[in-house]
Formats: sequence, structure tokens, C-alpha cells
Amino acid sequence: MIRTISDDIGFETQDSRQLATDELLRSTLPEAGRTWDDIKRELTTLKAGDYDWRQGKVPLYVYYANEELLAVSQGAYMEYFSENALGARAFPSVAGIERALIRMALELFQAPAESAGSFTSGGTESIFLAVKAARDAFRAKHPGVASPRLVLPRTAHPAFDKAAQYLNVEAVRVRVGKDLRVDIGALEGAINSTTMMVVGSAPCYPYGVFDRIDLIGELAAARGIWFHADACLGGFLAPFARDEGYPIPDFDFRIPGVTSLSADFHKYGFSARGASVILYRNARLKEFQGFRFDDWPRGNYATETFLGSRPAGSVASAWAVSQYLGRNGYRQLARRIMEAKARMLEGIGRIQGLEVIRPTELCIVLFKSVDPKVDINAVADGLSERNWFVGRSREPQALHFALNTVHAPVIGRYLEDLGDVVHRVRAAGRVGRYDDNTY
Repeated sequence: MIRTISDDIGFETQDSRQLATDELLRSTLPEAGRTWDDIKRELTTLKAGDYDWRQGKVPLYVYYANEELLAVSQGAYMEYFSENALGARAFPSVAGIERALIRMALELFQAPAESAGSFTSGGTESIFLAVKAARDAFRAKHPGVASPRLVLPRTAHPAFDKAAQYLNVEAVRVRVGKDLRVDIGALEGAINSTTMMVVGSAPCYPYGVFDRIDLIGELAAARGIWFHADACLGGFLAPFARDEGYPIPDFDFRIPGVTSLSADFHKYGFSARGASVILYRNARLKEFQGFRFDDWPRGNYATETFLGSRPAGSVASAWAVSQYLGRNGYRQLARRIMEAKARMLEGIGRIQGLEVIRPTELCIVLFKSVDPKVDINAVADGLSERNWFVGRSREPQALHFALNTVHAPVIGRYLEDLGDVVHRVRAAGRVGRYDDNTY
């Protein structure tokens, strides 16, 4: 077990759910096939051990507005369940939908006329492709640099380091300031003659704050360095929150220094997974992204993204959901999310011993204990016992909640449970243990 808590509190470890699932699953291929009714019953039994995302019990992983929108997403996905997005010539409708989604995203993020992009399987692939394109563009100008440098904030997504590891790129992370944004001086100090890319988050996932994309853009433009703005988390929320009057800083192609930008449809775009976009200020930069090979019997093989076969269902879902909601629908969802966040901030502020970590922007709430008698990890364990899946932060040790519309109706219930758990932890003097298995 990851952690052990006194039985009189009754806190449950998340590992127990995993063990129960393993005990239920069959470990071998059955000799004879089973009926769908039998299989469906087993799946239903298995899911009974999961946290209930429909009831807002999960603060990450699932982005859900309502059953009506989910039905649109599922229906569109099933229309293209068997089609393969690799086969653009076989399925021109899929390629056409992808092009429409790219045009929509480029317009949303204020890209110039000469811009271009690709539909990807998610933020990790979008980031990977941006790093790959930046690396190849840098090597074209500096062929003698074997391992170019990627400079990024400590708060940037680990997908950048994953890409760097795969692509033989040196990733250098730099500190953030007291405002939780990347320290511009530290970022500039890490740049050298081998630097191929700098990164800023819009916003970052650990704290939910926007790096100073404007200042990074100025720095990158002055030094002639590729600048990637990572809007995977908030890209399809921030523009609509701004429309509703919330103070959202500029983070997209309006900043002249932004070279590429990533944003996920399957987060606050509310589409099925996996759906993301990687966008480039200039179409010629996209040419460094793809892969071509023709030294085999079948002939030319070319993909513009990392994956070969790709599910067309997620493409159809992203398009259908965006058409169903329209700008007004996204604005309504953005307002509901931001209003729910305001209620959560207010409620946490009323619980003795807790403090919201600020600044807090867009959809992320992070809060810690300021009472030595209230151990925040014991609070996390108590919430888990009440069937809330808990996101935990290590620096600082705090609880992390990424709100979306599914949480709006349950904020009151969450705050009631949170307040009661804090009271019980304080009264019992219990101590939890940080669970580092965030994902």
C-alpha cells in the first residue's frame, strides 16, 4: 500500500480499488467466446469501483457538461467508429473535417493567413510534434548541434521532457517567481547558442496561472528562437471566458513572438479523446513536423503527425461538439465554470486552517493547510474515503482541483465534505502521507 492511516478514521487507500479490479478481471483468453450480455455485466461490475465522474467526483481526466452534449459527441464518434484517419484518400470526409477544425482553431487563436496546423491525438502528441518541428528547423540552420536545447519553466508539462528524451534534445527547466509564473530572467539566462525552443504555459497545470507569454514572445523574437505557447489545458476555455468578461491575458498568435501553439479539444472543447491541435504561425514551419519514407516495396509512406492509424471518431466528435455548441454555447460553459470556481474559492476561504494558493487563473484551484494541526494529506485521504478522487500537489503540498461544468452542481457538497474532513483531521490529530502516484 502507498499509505497507511489509522483504522479508527477509516480512510481508504486508492490501491484497494485497483486490487479489487484485478481480482475481478479474467487473466486468460477464454476457450469459448462469451456473450455480450455476460461481458457487459462484468464491465458494469468493474466500473462500480471507479470514482463517479458523472457526479463530479473526479477533478481531472474527464470533461463533461451534460448528457445531451455527451450524446452528440458519442453519436458523431460512432458515425466514424470504423474509419481510419490515416486513409485521407479513402475517407476524404475525415480529412475535410480535420481541415475545418484546423481553420476554426487558427481563427480562434488569431493566427495569420499563412498559418497551418494538424489534428493530433492529444496534448502530448501536439507537444511532441512542436518539439520535433523546432528541432528539425534548428538543425537545418545549425547542422553541427547534435543535441539542441529546450528551455522551459519548471511548471511546464512533462510531455516536453518526454519529447526531449525521445528526440535527443536537452531540456532545461528554470525556476518560477513568487507569482508562480516563469522567471523571465532565469529563462533568458538559460538560453545559449544551442537553444532551439522556449516554452510558456497558458496556463500551466500545476498552478493554473499564465506565464507572461507577451514577455517571452518579446525575448524569443529578439533572439530569433522558436517559442511554443502550450494552451493544451485552457485553449478552448480562455477565449470564451474572456468573451464573458473575465481577465484573460493574451497568449495566442496575437503575440508576435509565438511560433506554435497547442490546444486540446478533448479538454474544455468537450469532445471525445483524443483530440488536440498543433498550430504554426507559418505553414513552412509545419514542413519540419512530418515523416516520409519510400524505401520499401509498398511505395511512399507519409504522415504529418506521429501516429499512423488514427481513430476518425475523435475527429468527428470534435467537429460535431463545436458545431452543436457554437461560440455562444462555449461562452455559457465558460461562465458556468468560472462561477463554480468563484463559489469554491469563497467556500474554501471560510474553512478554518485552509488557504487558497494565489494567483489562481482560469479553472485551477490549489489550496493548502496553514494550520499545523491539519495535515493536508490526511485531508486528501478523508476526501478519498468519501469517494472524491483527489488531485495532490507536491510543491507545495496542497490539493489540486481542475474545475469543469460537471462540478458546478456539487460545489456545495464538496465544501461540506471538505469542512467536515478538516474538522475530523484536526480533532484526531492524524497525519497522512503524500501519494506521489499523481497519474
